Amino acid sequence: MNEIIEQLQSVSESVPVPLELPTFEQLVEVEEQILIPLPMALKEYLLYASDVIYGYLEPVTVSDPHSHTYLPEVTSYAWSIGMPREYIAICQQGDSFYCIDQESQVMLWSEGEMQEDSWESFWQWAEEVWLQGAK
Repeated sequence: MNEIIEQLQSVSESVPVPLELPTFEQLVEVEEQILIPLPMALKEYLLYASDVIYGYLEPVTVSDPHSHTYLPEVTSYAWSIGMPREYIAICQQGDSFYCIDQESQVMLWSEGEMQEDSWESFWQWAEEVWLQGAK
């Protein structure tokens, strides 16, 4: 995990208005909004690397409720179009969503169903899809 966080931070793009990392209290607020606990790996990402801007994927964030990547809004939208409620959206691509379950396994929900693609953890997804996919 730490190695992937370091990789993400090293490739993060400089932007005029950088993203902020959330507080633990903001994570608790998000859990209360979506009524489901955040898996530990997702909490780690949000606390330590959700300020990274890299490539074309824009994973969810929780520090700015007005952001288009705000986790409760992205997840609520995914649920509204049929993604099962036991999953939390971690990244939106049109009407497809990478989502995470309570065991931190990441899957792709697209075209109204779970796809064959899956990753054992958020960190495996971050490395294989986010980091390597943007090259």
